[in-house]
Amino acid sequence: MATPIVRRSASQSSQSKEPKKVNSLPLNTRRFAAWATEITLVVVSGLVPFGLGVYVNSRSEFNRVPLNPVLVVTERAIAKPLALPVSYGIRNVAGPTNFLWIVALLAPLTLSWWQLYLLAKTGSTIPKRKFGVRVVNEQGKPPGLAAAIAREGLGRWAVPTAIAYILWRYSFAFPNLGLFTFLAVLMVLGEGIALPSRRGRRALHDWLAGTYTVDATRPLPSSGRGNESQQQQEVEELAPVSMAMLTGETTNTPSLWRRMRQNPSLTLFGVALTSMIAVLATLVATQVYIQTQQTRRETKQINSQKFLTLVQKLSPNSGATNEERQSMILAMGGLNDQQSIQFLTDLLVNETNPMLLNTIQQALTGVGLPAIPELKTKNQFLSSELESVGSNTTQERELRQQRLHINQQTINKILSVYSGQVADIDLSRIQLGQSGTPGSSFFNLVLDNVDLAGIDLKSANLNQASFKNSRFRGTGADGRWDTYDDAIADLSQAQMKQANFTDANLSRVIMNRSDLSRATLNRANLSHARLIEADLSSTQLVGADLRGAVLEKASFTGADLGDAKFNEANLYAARLSRAIAIGTQLSFANLTNTDWRGADLSGAYLDRANLSNANLSATRLTGAILRSAKLENTNLQNADLSFVDLRGANVTGADFQGAILAPGRQDPEDQFVQMPEIGSISAVVQGVDFSQAKNLDTRQLAYICTQGGIHPRCP
Repeated sequence: MATPIVRRSASQSSQSKEPKKVNSLPLNTRRFAAWATEITLVVVSGLVPFGLGVYVNSRSEFNRVPLNPVLVVTERAIAKPLALPVSYGIRNVAGPTNFLWIVALLAPLTLSWWQLYLLAKTGSTIPKRKFGVRVVNEQGKPPGLAAAIAREGLGRWAVPTAIAYILWRYSFAFPNLGLFTFLAVLMVLGEGIALPSRRGRRALHDWLAGTYTVDATRPLPSSGRGNESQQQQEVEELAPVSMAMLTGETTNTPSLWRRMRQNPSLTLFGVALTSMIAVLATLVATQVYIQTQQTRRETKQINSQKFLTLVQKLSPNSGATNEERQSMILAMGGLNDQQSIQFLTDLLVNETNPMLLNTIQQALTGVGLPAIPELKTKNQFLSSELESVGSNTTQERELRQQRLHINQQTINKILSVYSGQVADIDLSRIQLGQSGTPGSSFFNLVLDNVDLAGIDLKSANLNQASFKNSRFRGTGADGRWDTYDDAIADLSQAQMKQANFTDANLSRVIMNRSDLSRATLNRANLSHARLIEADLSSTQLVGADLRGAVLEKASFTGADLGDAKFNEANLYAARLSRAIAIGTQLSFANLTNTDWRGADLSGAYLDRANLSNANLSATRLTGAILRSAKLENTNLQNADLSFVDLRGANVTGADFQGAILAPGRQDPEDQFVQMPEIGSISAVVQGVDFSQAKNLDTRQLAYICTQGGIHPRCP
């Protein structure tokens, strides 16, 4: 029996020499190295496909498709706890991006579960095996799946991250995501580094799971021979002795189950106390619930009796005077229940007495926002009735138009009075704009300087409404901007022709496929707003802020964009023919495939903008800044490029047929504005490579060569 033992020892010694360089490091160092390697593998498995997806999404040659629903749900779930800006709904991305981002989501999860499985079954992941680290339970065996999940999921990650999140969420650092990341990393490292210095040298995750981190290169001790009682004692103490020899420490911390077995009376008392508390809490909660329901039923019954009494007194045959009817209408509004609201909205449609109509409006305004759903239903009913009435029945049309007008006025008053409280109010498909019916009375919605943050106005008619200096976005419950609970209005597909949004705050508001033709948006804040396929034809946007806005395929035909800010905005395939963009800031904007035919971009800032495949034919670009702009395959036919700064621009494939690179000399007597000499603008094309530009004529080449441009035909 001695020979096999000797040979096994020799084999173990020879094997231990192979990883000598790694295993010579202290155990704690190898533990940290193995853990860092595991995390790196998981992070890299997600970052690589995610980065590829971002790159593919930035390319214009891929077709756009809606974001995968799984990614939408994941994105929104992550955005809320991390205080990220609220999602705009389902956005469009490049086709391959969906696949790559799905891989970026699944790869880390798969790798994490695989490592967890290896840890549960073998006690080591691949990095731990390489560094000679092993995780075992008290019997010196692999911990098993439940213990592995408790060790890694609960102890190592959930507890430290939860502590870091609570400290971050309720501190001055919120919503700074960088500080949360730093705090979370600090907590995770602290849990694994600081706690082992306490008794037993076991980190929190090992203590919770009942596991030990040991040196895998050191063999388990042999119990040897002895009498039967000695062997029995060694069997009982094998686990703690083995752990002490492997870790170099004694373990004095008994497990929870062992404590419960040693103190059965204390355990029984704890169970009894917990049960008693649970029973008392259930009884109290049940009693509170019963009392609340009883009070609610009594209140409802009393209101029903009052309601029936008031309805009888308000009937046409009651003989009540107008003053009495007014007081009863106000009393009806004071009930503030569903049946009274419905009765008042019906009465508002049928009543003809102007004095009583004002009283009904006053009562519904007192009811407030709970009256909005019933008023919306009546509004849509009256609108459909008005459309169904023929043009020959003028008297009937005027009557229905008047009823709709009164309904609209009531909604207008409620929204004005309850400014800042309309978040999540649903007014989609409501008729609050001018119908344009000839010969009918018109209604003008006026909500100037009103807080409409979070309101839902999808597909609503808001034509010729006035929202001057109004706010369509709020901070939400946390009082901080750009966090998950920001109250953001939804105006997608709304009709807002000739509406006035001067100085309004529409930042991050959703207005996809909305009609803003001939609207006024001067100095409005539209930063990061979404106006995909929106119609802004002939719209006034002087001095408006559209930085970072998404304006894909939007129409700005004939719009006035003077001094507006479009920095980093996305105007992919937008139509801007005949637009006036004098002094407009378009730095870093995505202007790929845009149509600027006949537009005026004099003095515009287009530095580092992407104008690839854009149509700038017959465009006035006098004095524009195009430094480092991308002009690949851009149509510049007959464009006025005099005094343009093209330094660093990429003009590969650009068509310069008939383009004006230098203004002709003018008669000083006929010149209204004093133009600088040609020599003063010699740097506008200096260093620009025109080798692959198209349709350059002799005059253009002569100017390029004399002003420092690059072309094969230059001497």
